[in-house]
Amino acid sequence: MQNILNAWFVLGMIKATSDAWLKGWDERNGGNLTLRLDAADIEPYHADFHAQPRYIALSQPMPELAGMPFIVTGSGKFFRNVQLDPAANLGVVQVDNDGAGYHILWGLENDAVPTSELPAHFLSHSARIKATNGQDRVIMHCHATNLIALTYVLENDSDVFTRKLWEGSTECLVVFPDGVGILPWMVPGTDEIGQATADEMAHRSLVLWPFHGVFGSGPTLDETFGLIDTAEKSAQVLVKVESMGGMKQTISRDDLIALAKRFGVTPLQSAIDL
Repeated sequence: MQNILNAWFVLGMIKATSDAWLKGWDERNGGNLTLRLDAADIEPYHADFHAQPRYIALSQPMPELAGMPFIVTGSGKFFRNVQLDPAANLGVVQVDNDGAGYHILWGLENDAVPTSELPAHFLSHSARIKATNGQDRVIMHCHATNLIALTYVLENDSDVFTRKLWEGSTECLVVFPDGVGILPWMVPGTDEIGQATADEMAHRSLVLWPFHGVFGSGPTLDETFGLIDTAEKSAQVLVKVESMGGMKQTISRDDLIALAKRFGVTPLQSAIDL
């Protein structure tokens, strides 16, 4: 008999949360992660499901996610502890047939509930499903240190942030040619910040929450982690450069255009034009 603890999606969540904690992005209960699954992914593990799955209503209906299963991190849970007790810190949930709420099929033991940012995740999943024709399956939120630091010193403008990150590391334009969205500071855990994030996610896979953290999306856990890691590495370089007196030279506009042409990507034009 197959055990859900050995399922690829549980093992993947263990690795991603452990890696993020080791990076220093997810102190205490900071950060949250969700992965959209297919019915076929969870079908072999029905024997491990709760006998009476708890039902939780959503704060707003999401009919576009009706019937979809997800694996999610729990509210108040520490990423560092997921590897020690996956069933206490993770949960498999399935949205009901009309999108009004979801059942907790597995995990989130002792009456735990999904992350408080679940509305933001679900709204962003909806946006990325539409934007990528269903290719993107992961939403990751974390407190990437250097990206947060830059929100205190750079103009909080999408084009400015995008251009600086592209200049901070050559690979960035190739990895996120659509650029980085940035919101005004907003109270977390609300439908309002969730909708604002989803509005940005309709156009790009990276969104910054100033003085707080970053949201990233991708088709796999590895791709999403790598996306944030790439942006964070560039931010780390930029923090060092700023501490040494600022840029004396950088990647030029023409260089960025040549880079985009070489790798067959279409960069955010408004950031190129700065």
